[in-house]
Order: sequence, then structure tokens, then C-alpha cells
Amino acid sequence: MPEKNRTYRARIEGYTSEGLGVARIDGQAVFVHRALRGEDCDVLILKVLKNAAFGKVVQVHEPSPHRREPDCPWYGRCGGCDFRHMDREEELYAKRQRVQDALHRIGGSGVSVEAIYSGEPLHYRNKSQYPVSADGQVGFYKARSHQLVPVERCLLQKPPADAAADALRRYIETYRVPGYDEKTRRGLLRHLYIRTNQAGQSLICVLVNGKKLPHEPELVSLLRQAVPETVGVVLGVNTQPTGAILGGEYRILWGEDVLTDRLCGLTFRLSVPSFYQVNHDMAEVLYRTALDFAGLTGTETVLDLYCGAGTITQVMARRAGRVIGAEIVPAAIEDARENARRNGIGNVEFFCGDASAVAADFAARGLRPDVICVDPPRKGLSPDVVSAAARMQPQRIVYVSCDPATLARDVKLFAQEGYGAVRAAAVDMFPGTANIESVVRLERTK
Repeated sequence: MPEKNRTYRARIEGYTSEGLGVARIDGQAVFVHRALRGEDCDVLILKVLKNAAFGKVVQVHEPSPHRREPDCPWYGRCGGCDFRHMDREEELYAKRQRVQDALHRIGGSGVSVEAIYSGEPLHYRNKSQYPVSADGQVGFYKARSHQLVPVERCLLQKPPADAAADALRRYIETYRVPGYDEKTRRGLLRHLYIRTNQAGQSLICVLVNGKKLPHEPELVSLLRQAVPETVGVVLGVNTQPTGAILGGEYRILWGEDVLTDRLCGLTFRLSVPSFYQVNHDMAEVLYRTALDFAGLTGTETVLDLYCGAGTITQVMARRAGRVIGAEIVPAAIEDARENARRNGIGNVEFFCGDASAVAADFAARGLRPDVICVDPPRKGLSPDVVSAAARMQPQRIVYVSCDPATLARDVKLFAQEGYGAVRAAAVDMFPGTANIESVVRLERTK
């Protein structure tokens, strides 16, 4: 077993799901920060656990041809990125392998990841969320902590987002507005939220621990000067003692409280709490892949669970006979209905409710969709949703996932219900980070 604070020479064999290098030292797996596959390194052991250890590279004897100098001065301090020390080719290899390994090892499936799709790696995020610290700093959290790093420019965010963050810093400094302290639960400013569409317009929301802010007109003026294409500034109330960013109450300070965007040839109306993929161009690739995997001919009934603002629902509707969307967030369902109306799509209907309850209700009522599409949050599906989906006996299930591990776990559950994975693909929605989206097509085997 390796010893803490001792240095060992080791070869890096592969990557963890978080992008750490993996080596074996004295028979134990060691996860190594900023190490690349194939490298011969001196590794300093930082922490030893029962079944694994963690270390960092202190010297590389044989650097990988994929190693590069990080292009961000905050890399390693800010927790936003994981792969800025390697080139895109190696990043895409690591991500595709992560999905493949999860499906094989956790899911017990023999399906192969047929492709990984990628796009522009810089300034792709159309939604940005900047936490505010108790001492009024604006930036991003250090990895696995709530220790704020005051990042001034981010290679992932769009320029209007960084400009809005600068404006909020000036507001805090000028009017001495206190940031929120998670320990004492005092202070006002919690987060800055900004969403930007393809036309360059932005919707800005300031989340506060209270009902109002001092000098609200001055804040609006600063934000509008910094981001001239702003369509609205909204105040979000979040007085809950949790780490949740959004609250349940919003008040317009100026302009509109929604933003519209074009995706896959459709128009979507987005309120602050609406779910919407953060990478526009790769979202189109993701939805085209899901549509391809659905194998629609124009007559099918499709059930879309976790439908959000109805994006996948409406994309599917153009190739299906009827599509039913379900989502637990009431505001998102309102957006979904409005979006369908705007786009002139009449063969869709939306239900507000928990996915487990909706799926169980539909199964009990004898609904028999030809295709079920699921796009759950990171925690994946509950066993209730898996069993209810299987009871409806669709021909195909299209599973869109943002976490390969929970996807693979659910693929295994579906296999027990008679559905096997036959196609899989990965979509790099989040370049620079360890996150990866994937799509799996399951078919009924019994």
C-alpha cells in the first residue's frame, strides 16, 4: 500500500470519471491530478484511503504528446474545468472511454459507443451562474467546496456573462451591498444568473436572500450599460438555507422576464427556472441523435419524461403522430405549452408532475407509447420510473443522460425489465470539463 507524503514512480494507465489519471502503486489504484494516459511520472501521495489513494504529479519523465500548457490562469484553483492540461483529442478519448467503461462495467452491456460528437470548445455556455461570497467577491467555487475564486474572465462563458459579473462587482463596491454568508445565513446577494440566446440577447437574474435590494434602479442601469442587449433584469427571491441557486419567486426590475431562442428550427420561450441545454450548437446535435435513435416514421406515440421547456418533445413531434411531455417544474410546463403554441405544433400535450407518478399513472391507465424518451437529472431514474416505463411496453426507449454512471445503472435495470441497449453515442456538451452527455437506444428483447 502506498504511503502518504511519499513519492513513487508510476505509469498512468487511464482516467477516472473526473478526468484524474489512474496508476497502480504497490497493488493499489492511485488517482493522480493532472496526469495523462501513458505518462511516466513521479507521483506524490496526498491521501490514502482503504481502497484507493490520491496523488499529484511532481515530475513527468515521459510527457504525453497530448499534454499542453493550460490556457486559463485560474485553472487548478477554480473548479469549473478538468481538462485544460490536455488537447481536445485526448479529452474526447477520455470522455468516450468513460461512457464505454460505464456501460460495460456498471451496466453489463456489450453495446459500443459508436461516436463522440464535439463542437466549439470556447465561450459556449449560454447560461452562467456566478456565486457571491460573504465578502462580496464574484466568481466560481473551488472544486468540491464553497470556497469562492474571484474569476474575472472565463473561457467557457459568453462575454455578456463576464460583463454582467463586472457590473455586479461595481454595484457591490459602490453601494456596499453585503454578500450572502452560508454559515450565518445573513447578507443579501447570493448569485448572478445570466442566460444569452443565439441572437446575443440576455436575460439577467440577481438571486437574493430577501425581497429586495438597495439601489435597484442603479443596479439595473449598471447591468444594462455592461450588457446593452439585455431584454430584462429580474430579482429572484431565495431565502432557503440550502445550496440551491434558484428560488420560487421572481420580480421584474426592468424589461421582460423571459428570453426566446431558436433551436432545431423551433422557437423557445425561456423563463429563469426553465431547463435548457447550456450549449446551443451541441444541444442540436444531441437532439438530432435522440431523434435518430427514436426511429420515428410519423405515426408513433411518444412519451417524453423530464421534458423541461418541451425542447425534445417538439423536436420529436415533427416526426411523430402524438407526443406527451411530463415535467415537475410548473414554470417549465407553462413555457412548454407556450412554446408549442408559438411553433404551431398541435400534436403535443404536457402534464405537470413527478416522473414516477406520471409514469405510474400512464401505465395504470393503459397508455402504450411506441417510444419513451427520458432525459433525467444527474441522479438518473428511480426504479419506479424504470418499471413503469417497461409496463407500458414501448418498442424503444431513448435515454438521454448527463451522467454515465447513473445511465449505466439504469441500463442494467432496464435489461432486467426486458430492454437491451443496442446503440450508444456520446455528445461533448461541456468542453474543458469532465461532464459528458450520452444517448442510448434500448429495445424490447422479450
